[in-house]
Order: sequence, then C-alpha cells, then structure tokens
Amino acid sequence: MITLDLLTFDPGLKAKSPAAFAAEVTECVETSWDDGADVVLLPEFTWLGLEPLVEPKDLRRVAEVFWNELFPTLKSLLQRPDKAVVLGTAPFWDVEQGVLRNRAPILLGDRVLHQDKLHLTPWESAFTPGTEQVLWEFGGLTFAVVICLDIEIPETSARLRGAGVDVLLVPSATETILGVERVDRCASARAVELGCVVGVSHLTGRAESELIDQNVGRTAVYLPSQAAFQKTPRWEEGEIVESGRHKQRVRIDSRSLEIMRRMKQETNPSLLERLSPFDVVKK
Repeated sequence: MITLDLLTFDPGLKAKSPAAFAAEVTECVETSWDDGADVVLLPEFTWLGLEPLVEPKDLRRVAEVFWNELFPTLKSLLQRPDKAVVLGTAPFWDVEQGVLRNRAPILLGDRVLHQDKLHLTPWESAFTPGTEQVLWEFGGLTFAVVICLDIEIPETSARLRGAGVDVLLVPSATETILGVERVDRCASARAVELGCVVGVSHLTGRAESELIDQNVGRTAVYLPSQAAFQKTPRWEEGEIVESGRHKQRVRIDSRSLEIMRRMKQETNPSLLERLSPFDVVKK
C-alpha cells in the first residue's frame, strides 16, 4: 500500500525571499511525509511564485534562482529513504539547446529525475516542449508525471499503452473552471484507458506573474472502472477553490491493480493486445 498526498498550493504567499518561499514548500512536503505520506505531488508552476522575489522579474531569472540557488538545498533537505516528491514545475534553462523548459523535478530518496512538459498552451510561448515521457519505479509501482495539458492529449495515452504504468501524477495550473474540468475529465479517461490510478493537483490563488496571475483548482483522484475496484470510490474530486492550500490523501493498493490485470475475460481497454486498425471515412 502506497500513500499519496495531492497538494494544492497558493504561490501568492508573502515570502520575503526565494529561500523563505522554498522553506514554505519544504514544510508542506515534510508535513505530509511526517504524517504518513510516501509520495507527495505539488502543482504545475508552483515555483513561479518566486517571480516577484527576483530581479529581473522574468522566467530565465526564476530558472536560475530555482535550479542554481534553491534546488541543491531542496535535494539535501528532501532526501529521505523510501519517500518521493514531485515538486510541481519550474522554468528550466536548457543550456545545450538554448531554450526554456517547463520542468517537474522528481526526488526519489537520493535519486533525482525530471519530466518536461510535452505539449504547451498558447500562453507558454516562452517555453519549448520536451521530447520524452519518463517512467520511474517506486514502492513496486510504475509512475509517470504527466503535466497539465499533456493529460488532455489522447496521444499521451496511446504512447503509454502497454508500458505497464500504474500511477499517473498530474501537476496542473488553470485559471478557469473550464480548465479544471478539461484536465480532470481527461484524467478520468486516462484512468479507464490505461487501467491505472491518476492523481491531479491544481495550483490555486493569485501571484504577481503573468503566467499564473490567477488560478483555480482542486485535487482529484481517478481509478479504473473495473471489478477489482468495485467496492472502492473510483473518483473523488475536491471542491474547486480559488485560494489556499488543500490536501487529499490517496491510498494506492497494488493488489487491486494486480487482480485487475489477471481478469482477462473482463472488458478492459488497457488489456487489449493491440489497437484495431480502421479507416476514417468522410461521406
């Protein structure tokens, strides 16, 4: 059994410095871990709350401060055996390519991984999309981080099909209820299509940043609609909120996933051996 905490985060906190902002985020993660969580998920663009605290106030500078000044300390403080955290996302300056990425740092004990956003919204014009979807193992389960718009793209599900993914973690940031609905409704579809657990965490509140000036969101979790999960609530969505920090705790039972995958006679799209080829004909 793995315990997952989905955390909303309000980047408009009145921190006096980047280090103070990072300390607030660290406290959120450590509080969840101390309370029994194994994995913690923070929202997309959590670290754009640094923008009003740096000079010049731009994405390149936020990237520099986060990755060069704050991240080494975060790695040290959040290096716990048998614990994991997805620290939302932060701008990352890719020196080799000379481009900005929207990157999610992932800490797994003493390991450090990352996931870049693969599909960008029209207002993310300063960023360049990533090129690969990373899978990682934790607690005997296979995880993937799928960032905001990426969960809305059917090709994401098609590419993950057959990869044995057990849990999708979706950090998100949206400014309207419609954005929340798009992300969450597609997250539910991915849970059905891939036969996996999908946890979503949205950004909330207001911040002095063009990209995240206002945000609404919630936490949500979706499970497969299969017999192994029949006695379990298969979707649980928190109330949509405009500000503040909120937590939803999820307990992931690997046995239910194992039982589901052994039930070969049950209608289950995630167990189909291959997609049936067909033509699209317009008449």
